[in-house]
Amino acid sequence: MPQIHPLPRRRSLARLLFRVDLQRMIVALAVAAAGVLLANGFYSSYLVQRQVLIDTTLKANHAYAAKLAEAAQNFIEEAQQQLAYSAGIVARDFDNENLLLDEAERLRLQTHSFNSVAIVDAGAIVRATSPEALQIKGRYLRSLAAREALDQRRPLVSQPYMAITGNMLVVISQPVFTADGRYLGYIGGTIYLRERNILNVLLGTHHYDDGSYLYVADQGRALLYHPDPARIGEVVSGNPVIEAAITGVSGSGEVVNSRGVAMLAGYAPVPATGWGVVAQRPLAVTLAPLEGLMWRVAANSAPAAVVTLVAIWWFARAISRPLGQLAEGARQMDAPGTADRIQRVRSWYVEARQIKRAMLIGIGLLQARIGRLDRDARTDPLTGLINRRGMDDVLELWRAEARPFAAIAVDIDHFKQVNDSWGHEVGDAVLRRVGLILRQTARDTDLVCRTGGEEFLLLLPGLSSAAAVAVAERLRKAVARERIDPAGHVTVSAGVAVLPEDATDIGAALRLADEMLYEAKRAGRNRVVAAGSPRLHG
Repeated sequence: MPQIHPLPRRRSLARLLFRVDLQRMIVALAVAAAGVLLANGFYSSYLVQRQVLIDTTLKANHAYAAKLAEAAQNFIEEAQQQLAYSAGIVARDFDNENLLLDEAERLRLQTHSFNSVAIVDAGAIVRATSPEALQIKGRYLRSLAAREALDQRRPLVSQPYMAITGNMLVVISQPVFTADGRYLGYIGGTIYLRERNILNVLLGTHHYDDGSYLYVADQGRALLYHPDPARIGEVVSGNPVIEAAITGVSGSGEVVNSRGVAMLAGYAPVPATGWGVVAQRPLAVTLAPLEGLMWRVAANSAPAAVVTLVAIWWFARAISRPLGQLAEGARQMDAPGTADRIQRVRSWYVEARQIKRAMLIGIGLLQARIGRLDRDARTDPLTGLINRRGMDDVLELWRAEARPFAAIAVDIDHFKQVNDSWGHEVGDAVLRRVGLILRQTARDTDLVCRTGGEEFLLLLPGLSSAAAVAVAERLRKAVARERIDPAGHVTVSAGVAVLPEDATDIGAALRLADEMLYEAKRAGRNRVVAAGSPRLHG
């Protein structure tokens, strides 16, 4: 007798097991999808905030290094002017030892630019020194710096070297010529690198307890200034920011220092000497606030995330066909148009309607959070104006639309003096007040940006050059009238360029507006200069 297999019963059991497994799978998938979305949002927030911190630090360090390089450049130029003046005095009576000694003393003591001063004749013999305690008067100088000064007979800044007095120093020298052009020798001011010197005064106050520091390297990659005095004179090789700075490049980037610490560095050259100034901050210090921020985001998001996940699990228990559609939506929740597809699901029973509502709320919250992060990434935190990233996005749209516009580049005059005199908090207050005046001057359709430091940019669509100049003049006068305590009154300079009248593309228009701004600066500041017009407003 043949054996009869209970096939229908087995098939029913298989269908039951399949149905139960499918429900668990759907619940697990919905929960996983919601978790992935939350994690993705959290991770996206982390990446955005991390990059903002890095970019902000890099820009700040670059601006800082550039300002200090400018200060060093100004010092070198002033020192050379002082030496040139003294060279003219001693050239009148080079054989008068009292005159030489008096001038060396005056030059050292009056300016405090040099640790010592020496006057050397054409035969490399020291004729006078200050201080006299150096005891090198009458000696024959054999140093490379002395030979270079005597051979080239022009203003020079030497490479660092160890002098016969035992000091590591740099010499700034000026040739001495008579009125009829006869070469007499040179007068040199020295900077003792391992003692208190003018570089310490310029740079030594800029030190922080968080690991940020500055250093200066010369063309030979030797350290001229470093917070650790023991490293003065050390030659640093293989450092890309030093290599860039001493070749005349200004910029910023991530670098690993000699101790293996990842740093965010800004660098700038000193044109007069070929030195490179580097300001850097540890990457770990820059990112330290990020951990606490992300914990707060997680803590604030956790209740909503838990409620959402429980709701999804609860409402997905007894779903049939609509559940498949909603599960498909959950798998593609981060795809464009997902919200519309979920909205079209026919949720004819209470459970399906609740799941659909919960998923739509989750998408809305995620998009709102991403939107806020995006706005934060495009906004300058100090002034509330659009930053350069936001400006680039708008300009990309305008480029696609071939939209004409006027560009007004604005810069606060003598802003460094505000920071130096009143501190950065007052400087920040000045930036915020000027930013407010910019917003009040602009139309609703205009774009008001802070492009960096004390520089701003107004983009006015559809405006002619004359109208843009009028706006810039109104802005200039409004700023000049405003009193910002305790700094008092500040002024701005502005450059105007119009696309397409003055330039063929957006980049050229912005560069031209910048050039007009610097033309206004050169013309005396507190004025407006427009492209194509010789008239200065101010």
